Amino acid sequence: MSASRLLSVLLLLQSRGRLSARAIADELNVSVRTAYRDLVRLQSAGVPVYAEPGRGGGYQLLDGYRTRLTGMTEGEARALFFAGLPGPAADLGLASEVTAARLKLLAALPTGLREEAARVATVFHLDAPGWYREPEQTPYLPVFVDAVLTRRAVDVRYRRWRAPQEVSRRLRPYGLVLKSGTWYLVAATEKGPATYRVTQILDAAPADERFDRPPDFDLAAYWASYLADFQARRYTGTATIRLSSRGRRRLPDNVPPEVVRSVESTATAPDGEGWVEAVIPTEGIEHACGELLRLGADVEVIAPPELRRAMAATVTTLAKTYGFP
Repeated sequence: MSASRLLSVLLLLQSRGRLSARAIADELNVSVRTAYRDLVRLQSAGVPVYAEPGRGGGYQLLDGYRTRLTGMTEGEARALFFAGLPGPAADLGLASEVTAARLKLLAALPTGLREEAARVATVFHLDAPGWYREPEQTPYLPVFVDAVLTRRAVDVRYRRWRAPQEVSRRLRPYGLVLKSGTWYLVAATEKGPATYRVTQILDAAPADERFDRPPDFDLAAYWASYLADFQARRYTGTATIRLSSRGRRRLPDNVPPEVVRSVESTATAPDGEGWVEAVIPTEGIEHACGELLRLGADVEVIAPPELRRAMAATVTTLAKTYGFP
């Protein structure tokens, strides 16, 4: 018998009012028999739980048997259910803890605010991963959660894009960031803070070493700086293109926002057929070629010549593949 489960039963009754044993069992993922036993144990402990027989009946607490939080506004009650978004909490290995915390807070709210918080929970849902991709598997994420909170170093084996692809590192985790459904670890290394994609970590084991996180380290500020630096390093060149009106409409669904913004800021006035000329940032010839080919005949590369040749070579190869001269 779990004392924490008894507390969960009590809080369910406080927050939901009358509940059947079946509803309690389903909520706590236990058998109905276990739910009945827990209700009897609560009664034996002096908790005023009583049963209401008949259709629509169930178990409930005597009126007035509840703890209340004071000083919480309606807006704060609404915000309560944004603090425990289930997807990220599950990734971090904290799903049950977040659920229990929300349940305790909900049970302690006065009736009006409790109803408002519960209503908000039914109309907002977070789905962090982007379209056209499966959620990433992060089996070692709980290891880093513990390391961040206990300030314990972790020995990892990491897969990176350049050779040698697999490297071993001792990391001192400073924090975790969820970006577009992807988890990143910010950790101290011998060369200073660095960022690691958690899905690229092949193995992780806590080390005996303990460390102190610098008191002036600001995770949000570091991440903003990292993103700015990443964008500066990402785009190493530019290209001049022509876009049809249809291509311009399709642009946001096929290229990054930085490219869209560049088109909007550099586009010339449309010609007689609705085409515009614009300058866009590029990561490299191969990457830019693949990105622009998504727009098909609605884009033409003007410069640089090597990108124009790459586009032509790809189109020629495709034509031959499909039997066209």
